Amino acid sequence: MEFLTTGEAADYLRLGERKLYELVTNGAIPCSKVTGKWLFPRHELDLWVLSGLARPAGMRATEPPPIVGGSQDSLLEWSLRECGSGLASLNEGTARGLERLQRDEVMAAALHFHGLDSSDNFANDANAAALRTAPDLHDALLVGLVRREQGLLVPPGNPKRLRSLPDVLALGARMALRQEGAGAQMLLDVLLKRAGASFRDLRRLDAPSLTGPDLATTIRAGHADCGVATRGAAKSAGLDFVPLLWENFDLAMRQRSYFRPPMQALIRFLSEKKLRQRAEELTGYDPSPAGQIRFSA
Repeated sequence: MEFLTTGEAADYLRLGERKLYELVTNGAIPCSKVTGKWLFPRHELDLWVLSGLARPAGMRATEPPPIVGGSQDSLLEWSLRECGSGLASLNEGTARGLERLQRDEVMAAALHFHGLDSSDNFANDANAAALRTAPDLHDALLVGLVRREQGLLVPPGNPKRLRSLPDVLALGARMALRQEGAGAQMLLDVLLKRAGASFRDLRRLDAPSLTGPDLATTIRAGHADCGVATRGAAKSAGLDFVPLLWENFDLAMRQRSYFRPPMQALIRFLSEKKLRQRAEELTGYDPSPAGQIRFSA
């Protein structure tokens, strides 16, 4: 990330240094003080300018409600409560969250897309790729939350000795599924394709689980032998966990939403020590990407 000095930032924004210091004093501009000097991240200055963009009558941007849609995640839900942002959550899965973001029905969407590239390897940064191709999101921004560990949830003791998806297929283990468009379901689809199989080859439950914790409850109750979800969901339900991969779990939003007070409350919280402590308690999280801008349209 490129940082500007006070003089460079004033020139870049076409402001006098006195006005710039006034904005700094009022906490109205993104900046950081390092060894007694103010530094200004150039990329965030661009977003700050865009967030106050004036539009002619008839072109006013719709203000989305203070809701984070998309994928369910226990660490994110805890963060929304703990940071005092006032943001609510609406857990309907990754694809549904992105659709609502495009229609300005949510302020942000929690995403974990999965796919294969032309060589049948896991697609590099599928979340950013999804934003690049999403209609009506020319002003999209992707903020890192965490990396999460995904795997097979199995009953305590792993009675069927499942170690991989091929084991699930070979043993005919009953599998709990997520709804279409959920990130975990996309991951399962990718894993099946790499194994040369499809959903028809699975011994699966008919009714989908709407969240990872719902899927864990289904397995805990003995209705299924396994399912794909996070290590954190397994721990919370007292289940065993077979690791498969680490994924990017990010927050997508429009650039103008980034500087709204509810979102800024969450962004600031992502850099706090207690977020890292909570991530360690829940297990299966790497919080190092928290708060980083990973993609900007």
